[in-house]
Parts: sequence; C-alpha cells; structure tokens
Amino acid sequence: MILAVLSNLKDFMVLCSFARSRLLQKLRLQQSLLSGRALLLWQVFAAGSCSMLDPEGSVEHKPSSSFPKVFLIPLAMLLAITALLLLAFSATQQKETDFYTFKVVNIRGKLVSLEKYRGSVSLVVNVASECGFTDSHYKALQQLQKDLGPYHFNVLAFPCNQFGQQEPDTNKEIESFARKTYGASFPMFSKVAVSGAGAIPAFKYLIDSTGEEPTWNFWKYLVDPNGKVVKAWDSTVSVEEIRPHVTELVRKIILKKKDEL
Repeated sequence: MILAVLSNLKDFMVLCSFARSRLLQKLRLQQSLLSGRALLLWQVFAAGSCSMLDPEGSVEHKPSSSFPKVFLIPLAMLLAITALLLLAFSATQQKETDFYTFKVVNIRGKLVSLEKYRGSVSLVVNVASECGFTDSHYKALQQLQKDLGPYHFNVLAFPCNQFGQQEPDTNKEIESFARKTYGASFPMFSKVAVSGAGAIPAFKYLIDSTGEEPTWNFWKYLVDPNGKVVKAWDSTVSVEEIRPHVTELVRKIILKKKDEL
C-alpha cells in the first residue's frame, strides 16, 4: 500500500511539474505578445510624430540611424513644459519686487493688500505697548501722521511681541491702547513676527532690501511711492531725526502732482 501511495504521489508531482511548465510557457507567450504590442504602439506613435508613415498609413522600415527621432517629441514636450514653468516662476518673482505687492492682516483680522498705499510714502514701524520707547515714539509718529498724512503719507504700524515680550495683549487691546492713549489715526496691522525665520514676507522684504533686521521695538523703514525701501533706522533714532527724510519724499510727490496738473 505504501508503495502504491508513493507511486501515486510521484505521478502527481510529475503532473504538477508539467502543468507548471505549461503555465510558465503561456505566461511568457502573453508577456511577449504584450511587449510586442506595446513596442508596435510606440513605433506607430513615433512614426506618426516623425512622419514615418506612408500615405496609406503603413509603417515604413527606416534605417536604424533614424531611431533617435523617436525621442524628439518627448524631448520637445519636456523643454516646452520647462520653459512654461520658468516663465511662470519669473512672473511670480517679478510680481513681488516691492513692498506694496504684499498682503498683510490688519488689526481687525482682515487680509488687505498693501497696494492701496502705492503712490504714497510709508514709514513702516514695529510697535510695542510696554516698551521704554513707546511713549516718545507713539506721540511722534501720530504727530508725523497728522502733519503729513494729508499729503500722501502714512505710518504703518505692526505690533510685535518678539522683543522683551512687550506687546503681550490681543489685537483689540493693542488698537484700543494706541487709539485712546495717543489718538493714533494711522493704519495698524495684526501682531506679527518681524525678525527671524518666522518674519512675515513683507518684513523679510524690508530686511533683504536694507540688510537691516529689527533687534528691538520701533525699528523704522522708509518706503517710497514705488514700494522701494529708502532707508532704515533702529530704535535709538527718534522720529524727529528722520522727519527731514520723510518730508523730502513727500515734497517730491507734491511737486510731481503739480507738474501733472
């Protein structure tokens, strides 16, 4: 009985081996057919793209030297896509070339474009409510806004809590403090980072343009009507000291407006 079982088992193994062999042959044949069809489709595509078809649509047999033509269309497509991407990137870079092209969030939480200030002179300041420079700067900044505001000028105040944690309050509390304590009438924006990796793009532009990065509260950046940064001053320079620079830019705008009339 054991010999019979072993004999049957041997026959079964032979049968399995035969079936496996036939299955592999069939799979290889199908794979070969698929590869052949794929190659044929590719040749037809390349032939149609490179004028390798005769008028009746049959594939001509070209010398092997013409085979590199197959790569011309994919290469051309790749170059075209690359060119378009470069143009798009260039357009984006060209768009953000001055301060007024940026968007920021105002003190009330609304996203606004700085484009509204184009054509005017701006003094951009990172402010704080609990700094030793707060009182003198807020008073002088409001006076500057009052004197030159009607003539295409604005102080643009950006609260910041990076230095000494001296702007800890909410946007609502910051605005209330500035308006009630100093009668601040200039535009104010949401509390932001103005230095380091977390600085908002608008301030990164100011820093890159001048090489001057805020290290304390009340740094001041003078921006001309075209959005270009003219000069920067640190906290120790008073608003009164920079008034002549601001006034000169405003005067140029007034003269230009008169010439245009």
